[in-house]
Amino acid sequence: MIGPGKAFDTTRYFVVCANVIGGCKGSTGPSSVDPSSGVPYSLRFPLITIGDMVNAQLALLDHLGIERVLAATGGSMGGFQVLQFAVSHPERCKLAIPIATAGRQSAQNIAFNEIGRQAILADPRWNKGDYYGSESPVDGLSIARMVGHVTYLSDDTLRKKFGRKTKDGTSANGGNPFVEPYFEVESYLRYKGSTFTKRFDANSYLYITRAIDLFDLAPGCDSLEGAFRECRSRFLVLSFSSDWLYPPYQSQELVEAISANGLAVEYHMIESTYGHDAFLLESEKMEDIISRFLILEGRKKYNEVDRGYPYS
Repeated sequence: MIGPGKAFDTTRYFVVCANVIGGCKGSTGPSSVDPSSGVPYSLRFPLITIGDMVNAQLALLDHLGIERVLAATGGSMGGFQVLQFAVSHPERCKLAIPIATAGRQSAQNIAFNEIGRQAILADPRWNKGDYYGSESPVDGLSIARMVGHVTYLSDDTLRKKFGRKTKDGTSANGGNPFVEPYFEVESYLRYKGSTFTKRFDANSYLYITRAIDLFDLAPGCDSLEGAFRECRSRFLVLSFSSDWLYPPYQSQELVEAISANGLAVEYHMIESTYGHDAFLLESEKMEDIISRFLILEGRKKYNEVDRGYPYS
């Protein structure tokens, strides 16, 4: 959705995107070398939160000389960052577009993430996090990815794509029914798990999923309403009908909390059969909604909703 004429039209807007701290694709994380010791941080890397990720992004904006952004947007964990940005730094974000996300991590999602973390910790090659320079815990990380990937899909997607189709040439035709995949869906998950290990770091998986699980805009409170008390942004909230990882009711809770603070909020629940993956796959359904919101809301100047902040 980024490019000329697209939702985030690069003939109209500048787009800034930074990798998160704790990751393994550019920003500092557990696989980065600790300058004080000359070896990777491993588990000596500090625990991080979504707030820490946002603060690092703000440091980048400061470095670039950007005082405030027209909009902050992201899906899933990216949506967490959008919400944290808008709530913690209200003077720096005019519009907020959280997609397929929630105001706090649910117990169900914490449970799924814990299964993935335990798979990594149980891999003997994990070596208490100090595996750099030797074999990495690919088996544990692969299982973690398989569990996580299932939560991104939907029953409808799995049924249409795989059903009960068996795998040709393996255990379905007399091979070992446990070592080799029997069903097509098993082969698919193993492939997804295996390819993930080639591009991601196991310790980063631990740190990032823990940051996700710790996320709560209003800790200790039943309601999210108080979290938006100082917020000044206008919101566009998007959810997807078949998303069971961050189901529509969690987006509706956000909308209610935002509205209760007198803030402008637009909400769309988009019909889709793709599950949580819809936020990556349904770009055509989102494009017009986001384009219109950015253009119309971006033109608005000072009013009561801005809580006295004169956006330029």
